[in-house]
Amino acid sequence: MISNIKTRLSSIFKSWKKTLAVATCVTVIGGAVTIVNMKKTISVVIDGQEVQITTLASDLGKILDKQEIKVESFDKVSVALDSKVKDGDKIYIKKAVDVEVNVDGKVLKFKSSEDNVENMLDSKKIAINDLDKISPTKDELLQDGMKINITRVAKEVKNEVKSLEYAVEKRENNDLAEGAENIVQEGQNGEKLITSEVVYENGKEVSRKVVGEKVQKNPVNKIVDIGTLASVRTSRGAEENYTDMVVMESTAYTADRGNDNGITASGTSCVRDPNGYSTIAVDPRVIPLGTKVYIEGYGYAIAQDTGGAIKGNIIDVYFNSYSETMNWGRRNVKVYILK
Repeated sequence: MISNIKTRLSSIFKSWKKTLAVATCVTVIGGAVTIVNMKKTISVVIDGQEVQITTLASDLGKILDKQEIKVESFDKVSVALDSKVKDGDKIYIKKAVDVEVNVDGKVLKFKSSEDNVENMLDSKKIAINDLDKISPTKDELLQDGMKINITRVAKEVKNEVKSLEYAVEKRENNDLAEGAENIVQEGQNGEKLITSEVVYENGKEVSRKVVGEKVQKNPVNKIVDIGTLASVRTSRGAEENYTDMVVMESTAYTADRGNDNGITASGTSCVRDPNGYSTIAVDPRVIPLGTKVYIEGYGYAIAQDTGGAIKGNIIDVYFNSYSETMNWGRRNVKVYILK
């Protein structure tokens, strides 16, 4: 009886040990399967350089910390740091670089993880106008230590009135003594509206281009008469104005010997008057009849007579006696045509 009981207990104990071993094995295998299922591989791309990370963790921030990948506040990450990652995920990190912007008289220093200059300026709310100059250009890739200069450019259309100076018009006037001036009309300046396009860089004018001109008021010329009437001091001491002076060959004639009837071509009597006007014969084509002259060495005279031998620049002066004609002879004289 006792022997049977021992045999049954031994059988039960062996069966329990098998069950315990099987249970333990299942537990270990289940744990291993769970660990394998939690394991994941992700890719982290830092400034274009890709790193493969195999991890059991799911929190991105903790994964990066464990890999000693430091993310600064200005760095740009494609997903939030507290995101849960899964196998096969690819995370992009753009590290911020130091840049310097010279604008509006100030030097601004930033950290930025933007791709290019334009995006960096937008992110920092630095407004750029269409005319502004940027160096380097807006599409230039951002680099560490980059210095960016912004020149503010503005254009302005300006109107200004320019004075148009009047001209001086000089006219010869035979009624005025030589060298004398008479203002006939005062001059007045005109006005011209000039429209210019002015370009400023950082508030300073760098160029100016005229884009339009319009005369608003024409100038009025100043008119000045200049005297051309010369004067000669006569043998009587008087100043006589003359319009012309001609050097002429002179001869003399008289009615004393009967070679002249004493009547001029004008129908007047020949006269020799040292205190008045004497008679002379002329070529009317050169000196019209009736012209008053002053003859150097002879005196005042009136062109009243003509003669067959008096042609061109020749005159014949009248004397009362034959002896005076002989004394005169033939000589060149200055003949002043009196005003």
